[in-house]
Formats: sequence, C-alpha cells, structure tokens
Amino acid sequence: MKKNRLADSTLEVTDLCLGTMTWGEQNTEAEAHAQIERALAHGINFIDTAEMYPVPPRRETQGTTERFVGSWIARNRGRRGDFVLASKIAGPGRRDWIRDGDTRVSARTIPWAIDDSLRRLQTDYIDLYQVHWPERNVPMFGQYQFDPMAEYDDGIKRQWVSIREQLEALAELVQAGKIRYIGVSNEHAWGVMEFLRIAGEYHLPRIVSIQNCYNLINRGYEFGLAEISYREQLSLLAYSPLAFGHLTGKYLEGGSGRATLFRGFAQRYEKPNVAPASAAYAALAREYGFSPAELALSFVYHRWFVASTIIGATSMRQLQENFNAWKKPLSTELLQKIEQLHLRYMNTAP
Repeated sequence: MKKNRLADSTLEVTDLCLGTMTWGEQNTEAEAHAQIERALAHGINFIDTAEMYPVPPRRETQGTTERFVGSWIARNRGRRGDFVLASKIAGPGRRDWIRDGDTRVSARTIPWAIDDSLRRLQTDYIDLYQVHWPERNVPMFGQYQFDPMAEYDDGIKRQWVSIREQLEALAELVQAGKIRYIGVSNEHAWGVMEFLRIAGEYHLPRIVSIQNCYNLINRGYEFGLAEISYREQLSLLAYSPLAFGHLTGKYLEGGSGRATLFRGFAQRYEKPNVAPASAAYAALAREYGFSPAELALSFVYHRWFVASTIIGATSMRQLQENFNAWKKPLSTELLQKIEQLHLRYMNTAP
C-alpha cells in the first residue's frame, strides 16, 4: 500500500488508517486485536485513537480504546515500530470524567493528558498527537454557522486558551520525546493558519496534519482548507468516509448501525437531505457496478489532498470491504457524475 509523508515530518503513513473509536463500545478487546493484526497484514501502518474513545463518550468506557491498543502493544513489544500511532487530547465539553472535568487544552492539561494516554497505550511515545477539536468557540459536529454570542457567558467575554500556550506545552512534550509530531482535528481555516503562523513566529513545532470529517455528503474541507493543504503542504487525515454508515445504503433499507444505536450523537447526519443524497449516491454506485460503500470509500481514498483515510469497522467483513475499495479507483466519467450530484446535494451533512 502506498505511503504518504506528512508535511516535512519523517512520518510516512499508508493511504488507509485503522480507526478505533468503536473499540470498547461495539468491539471487544479480542476483536480490536484481530483488527490490528488484519490491518498490519494488509500493509496498513497507521492506527488512530484518542483519550476520549470509544464513542459515544461515557464515564464508564472512557480510555478503553487506548487500553485495548496498549494491551496489543504489550503483547507485541517488538512490533511498536511497525506502525505510526496517533492519539488526541479531548477539547472543552461537558465530560467531567476526563481530567477531573478540566477539559481545556492548556499548559496544565496537555502534559496530564499525554501521560494518561501513554500509560494506557503502554508505550513511551506517540508519533502524532492531535488537538481533538479547537479550544475556542467554533461551529462543529453538525453546527455550521459561527455564533459571536457564544464568545460570552452571562455577558462576560470568555477566555480561551491561546494557541501559543497550546503549542508551547506541546513543544515541551516533543523535546521530552513523548510526542514526535503534532496535528489538529476538526479545525477551521483560521485556526490552521494561526497554528502555522505562531509556530513560525515563536519557533515552535509545526502541525503536520489536519484530521477532519470528509465524505460525499460532507465536503466542507474543500471550502478553504483544501487550498491550505496545497499552499502549506498539509495533508488531510479524513475521518467518517462512510458518514456514520449512511453512505453504505443500509439505513435506506431499514438496517441498523451507529446512526440507529446512538441517535442524537452525530447531529450532522440528521439533516433533512442526508437520506435523499445517500440514496442518490447509492443508485449511482450500483449503476457503475460498485457497492455504495465502495463508491464512497474510493472517492475519499483518491482525493489529491488526502494523505490517509481513517476506516473503522465493527466486523471483519466490513473491514475487508474497506480494504478492497482501495483497489477500485473511480473513472473520470463517474467522478463527473458525482460532481453533478454534489451540486444538487451540496454539503448536506456539515
């Protein structure tokens, strides 16, 4: 499988990355280990996790995913260098079980979070450490409009942890050898450019990747961030290529999955045009001899700004289908048909 270098780092990641957010909620430890083995056997060298996982987040399960990865590492000590390991620090939110409720991304919490992750992962270092979502007020996870009033709490302007403080704390961890490189996730154009500007101005670590949602019904990355990818040589780590299962077509036929099990969690996929758009892409896929999942996956896999696509599965059958789709690039004609549908169903799940 082809490898892509992340920015000017020494990290080379495969086109596909093994996602882990179901481990500990929908997948057992044994199933998690089996997925790691299968992924490595297929040549995948990239595993992505987070301190918050599994999702949806709960007090009882938080950190379980990292522990599952860690137990595999502990049993396979000689193979830690076989893959790039990524994790993330959770951002602000109503999750008082993470770091005793201090979910800011600050000079205090970043070292705390990394030490907890390293302990669960049973490793001395994380190759790519990412801010899971911005510290500041931004629309995300289904929100799509910036709200200036969210800057205030009872009329008092809220104080956000500065990007400089975050970078300085991360720099200390890079110097200590606990982190090799840093990245951002669920970030917007302004934030990416601020991370780059401040890193350059104060000689701090430069982000090497952006992990954002990207799929046939969520192409927001193309509005601003794609240009940054090109001009700043920052690649996308695309997550949710199947849109919580909507782009497999299974919900159109009354099937079950994360969207039915965890209603209300993924608000971006509860927008009114998600089902019609999913149906249109499913029909197009079948017209050209693809399964709906193959069409959706291959589209993301082969975009010029995508360094790696994060795939997740609750069964080996699903995982294998994810692997197989990489070998089925889309024709120019089919890509043109996708663009026609995109104009009709523009960014239906922001």
